[in-house]
Amino acid sequence: MKSRLFTPGPTPVPEETLLELAKPVTYHRSAEAKVILGEMTEDLKYVFQTINPVLTLTASGTGGMDAAISGTIAPGEKVILLTAGRWGERWKGILKAYNANTVVVEVPYGKHVSPAMLEAALAANPDAVAVCSTLSETSTGVGHDLEAFGRLVAKTQAILIVDAISGLGAMECRTDEWHLDIVVTGSQKALMLPPGLAFVSLSEKARRKLDATPIRNFYLDLRRYLKSIAESDTPFTPANTLIKAQRLSLKKIRAEGIENLWARHARMGTACRAAVAAMGLELFADRPNNGLTVMIVPPGIDGSGILKKLEKQHGYKLADGQDAMKGKIWRLSHMGYTDAFDVLGAIAALELILLESGFALNPGAGVTAFQRSLAAG
Repeated sequence: MKSRLFTPGPTPVPEETLLELAKPVTYHRSAEAKVILGEMTEDLKYVFQTINPVLTLTASGTGGMDAAISGTIAPGEKVILLTAGRWGERWKGILKAYNANTVVVEVPYGKHVSPAMLEAALAANPDAVAVCSTLSETSTGVGHDLEAFGRLVAKTQAILIVDAISGLGAMECRTDEWHLDIVVTGSQKALMLPPGLAFVSLSEKARRKLDATPIRNFYLDLRRYLKSIAESDTPFTPANTLIKAQRLSLKKIRAEGIENLWARHARMGTACRAAVAAMGLELFADRPNNGLTVMIVPPGIDGSGILKKLEKQHGYKLADGQDAMKGKIWRLSHMGYTDAFDVLGAIAALELILLESGFALNPGAGVTAFQRSLAAG
């Protein structure tokens, strides 16, 4: 049986990228390696939509988040945290580890933090030096209005630090135009690579804050990476095989065009949400994003059991809820190297398993709604 991956990370990887990973290992300090890193960095700037530096760390996305906080937040400095799920809580844990004075703006799982809530928090905390948020909260399927957040934070002394690990490349994200000061992403989501690389962009405002903050990290000290990237190099041994492969996946993105990529993900997201409604299921997120669709497990259905059957009988691997949400929601990713016909198959397989489990739905209802949505453009 063919295995089909629909988790919100890791995601499927293009065949040519996988073949690049099968090639012999080369020396990471060679002139060729610097050229490859330089090319990849320029394409990353295109995906980030920035003219500012984008740094490559051999780490998971969390490593990039750690570097952002340890590099720009001194002990006791006030940070406004916008949290709407597990990955907002990841920011909270990192801020606690570095002794930040965290002001938490929190909403229940499935809800989004509104610009008005941020505006109120900024007004109440004019001494805040940073705001942390997420672009795509994959634990719930929520997407945040980073454009509005950026406009608000840009008027203050604070920098806006964004976890875009599961959103960049799937959702519209204009780093410079939206005044996003630090944007972190990882290789294993919409950038179509296995886990292992984190990427961090730094605005001029963020670099000034970095320079003014005491050094509290060695391996993740972004100053080192800024110095090295000026010469298309890294301060420590990089995962150069992943960098070579990432270059190929980024070329695919560049060939498609970033706005076309955003539009394709938007069409898939809209179609998937139409399918969910037609199947008699409910969406979990009140402001859904286009990287994944999260649906509520209907009453009387074993949520985790359904996913196990789906994988065992049809080869489709969807994600369960995390922590307290386990068994209560299903998360279907449609980011990266996934097209509409891949998602159509996942909808069809889920229908079959639900019918087998006794859930009342018209066979093909979700598939038909998905197709109609695509046909409508």
